[in-house]
Amino acid sequence: MRIRRRADRRPVDEVGIDDLIPGDDSAAAPAGTDGQSTPAASGWSRVLRGNRLLWLVAGASVVCLAAGYAGGALLSSADAAETPGKGGPITVPVESRVLSNTVKLRGDAAFDDAVEVKVAAGDLEGPAVVTGTVPEVGATLDALSVALEVAGRPVIVLPGALPAYRTLRAGQKGPDVSQLKDALRAVGIDPGGSDVYDAATANAVVALYQRVGYTPPAVKAEAKSAVEGAQEAVAGAEKALASAQRELAAASKGADAARRVELENAVRDAERELATARAGGDGSAIARAEDALRLAQTQLSVGLSAPDTSAEAGAVSDARKSLATAQEDLAKADEEALTPLPANEVQFLPTLPRRVDEVRTARGKILEGAAMTVSGATLAITARATAADAELLKSGLAASIELPDGSELAATVTNVKPRKAEEGEEKKSGRSWEVALALTSPTPKQVEQLRGQNVRVSIPVKATAGKVLVVPAAALTAGPGGESRVEVAKGDATRVVTVETGLAADGLVEISGKIAAGDRVVVGR
Repeated sequence: MRIRRRADRRPVDEVGIDDLIPGDDSAAAPAGTDGQSTPAASGWSRVLRGNRLLWLVAGASVVCLAAGYAGGALLSSADAAETPGKGGPITVPVESRVLSNTVKLRGDAAFDDAVEVKVAAGDLEGPAVVTGTVPEVGATLDALSVALEVAGRPVIVLPGALPAYRTLRAGQKGPDVSQLKDALRAVGIDPGGSDVYDAATANAVVALYQRVGYTPPAVKAEAKSAVEGAQEAVAGAEKALASAQRELAAASKGADAARRVELENAVRDAERELATARAGGDGSAIARAEDALRLAQTQLSVGLSAPDTSAEAGAVSDARKSLATAQEDLAKADEEALTPLPANEVQFLPTLPRRVDEVRTARGKILEGAAMTVSGATLAITARATAADAELLKSGLAASIELPDGSELAATVTNVKPRKAEEGEEKKSGRSWEVALALTSPTPKQVEQLRGQNVRVSIPVKATAGKVLVVPAAALTAGPGGESRVEVAKGDATRVVTVETGLAADGLVEISGKIAAGDRVVVGR
């Protein structure tokens, strides 16, 4: 199209749109009040009348451009869908792939099971002044760690879920004593086999303090004095018993050998006197000799019989009772003097090691309330799930965590439990479930990436054993008997094929039947 130049040239900024339109400047136009045509009106009229072809071509171009864009987008989103012809079916190919149903959640990454470290009152005398170095945030507390030093005494970390609530002393029993013994065994110290805080337990506590480099708890002075008094009483009772036993032994001996010979000789002399008297025939002499013989025989019998030691034996029995009483008193005094375990010098924490998350005190300050907050040293993911999703989940399922840098980290579901709703929350949104996940061998860098982040969690709950045939759900229709069917297209013809359905996930359905990968199925018209 050529543009005719006007004979009367004017500056560029004075050229109007009608100057660029071809045709006669004097073409008819609506007249003004003075009978002359209005320039603007006449110009636009010439554009509309004289260039209809130009406007039709431009409009058609715009329509084609819009149609091309829409068609390209449709074909792109359909992902290999075909439209055989105007009004024909829309088809997609049957694919062979592994199909899985995945629950997707959002979870918070944090170190598990935060616990406040509070020092019990125990046997503290005076203010609880922090006298030692305080752990820094990020430090790790393990068994035998000294979490804090208060008034010059350690607060020793041991494994256990029950807080220390009393000072443990000899003779005590209970769950706290059993927990202490288990904790001592866990760190390689033998506390004995009984369920009582006994001498073996006290010796194990002494060994515990030696391990951490502190002197064992002191025994009260009065307990030491009681032990010394009981020891003296036992020594005195032992001496009394020994003396009574010597007296009994002496009394039990009876006549000695010389006395026995003397008595036996007296009997023989009497027998000879009797024989002489009988030979002389003097009746009086015979009677006196017989009496003398009976006396000698009686003295011999008495002299050789066991002596009466009942008094000495009674004295020995009394001495033994006194000794037993003294020994019992000593045992009680010894128990009172056994090394105790003050409640303020031990901190039981579950699932060691622990990470220090927050410190609320400092050296030189008086300890009030919790000294610090510690959490598990293991980073865990806690996600929230709906009841429908929770029904599909169970402990042991594999999962994946999307890291902030876009990479993925393997994890395992460790627990699925109802979440304790805040007041009014359940009424508003229904009951939710808490899903706990443990990371699988995260690197320190990955732990740092995840700490405090809200991350995407994917948990495959069902999957096919291998590759299966899948089609979009839109390709399935129901037959008259309720069977599932697909319509397979080949060229311009289609046929209906009955199929068995399996797992459904992400808009796709597993199928099997007289159909193969690559066959095209109708998803719409």
